[in-house]
Amino acid sequence: SLSAGLDLTGRFLFAILTLMTLIANLVFIEEAVYIYRKIPSSKRSVIIWINAAAPVIATTSCIGMWIPRSTMFTDFTAAVFFAIVIHKFLLMMIKECGGQKLLLRRFENDRFKISTGPCCCCCLCLPRVPITRRTLFWLKLGTFQFAFLRPVLVFLSIVLWTNGNYTLYNLSPKGAAIWISCFIGVLTIIALWPVGIMFQQVRTLLICKKIIPKFALYQFILILNHLQAAIINILAMQRVIPCAPPLSSAARGAYMTHQLLIMEMFLITLISRVVYRRQYDDLEPLECTAGEAGDNKQTP
Repeated sequence: SLSAGLDLTGRFLFAILTLMTLIANLVFIEEAVYIYRKIPSSKRSVIIWINAAAPVIATTSCIGMWIPRSTMFTDFTAAVFFAIVIHKFLLMMIKECGGQKLLLRRFENDRFKISTGPCCCCCLCLPRVPITRRTLFWLKLGTFQFAFLRPVLVFLSIVLWTNGNYTLYNLSPKGAAIWISCFIGVLTIIALWPVGIMFQQVRTLLICKKIIPKFALYQFILILNHLQAAIINILAMQRVIPCAPPLSSAARGAYMTHQLLIMEMFLITLISRVVYRRQYDDLEPLECTAGEAGDNKQTP
């Protein structure tokens, strides 16, 4: 068994990381209860989804750390969950503006700046797009396609894996992994673009709702869960991370990824609790009051 192969230091590290995962989940449960009791019903669902991102990734990483053979399934689960969170974050920004109708009324004479990352941050010559119901639909569709297609591609990957056609670390042109990974990369960039466009538009308006630290936390989870994991996997495949029998380079890379993610998601969970906790009975700045007008009737 895995625990039998660990020395005292290894067992202590595994115990600490497992405790961190447990604490992160308890903090999230306490926060979810607070959100359910204090936040208007129109916003509860999206805020709970977004807050759940870090604890879910910590939990899947902890399972992958203890059961190495489950790595592919735990990584896929975390990726699918975060694909949905990207869509939920866009919806949260719209709801924090008072909903779609109030957002359209507020910005009826304004335009979206679409020359933003990750797609078009260098294309400064792109025209600004009018803020209409149709453009909002396309922004929502841009994030929803990823939330829908990512689970489909994960299911396809698992089917190919059971048939022996998909190997996670085989990135040769003849393998399915490289093509599925590239397709997912394109879909990810397309999904992140609408979130960046909407954030650029509403960040000044929602500064009283702490939208900048919320967006920063969302970006940290994205970078750590995708970019950090990809870099460690590449280093493992290139044998930069040496093997240590009985663990291969790929297995050690997966261990490092999971252990780092548990520590990082633990910290993000604690910070999220501070950022998302608001006293709704306090007076709010004038620019926030209009946005809350439609929600106050539904406040428990």
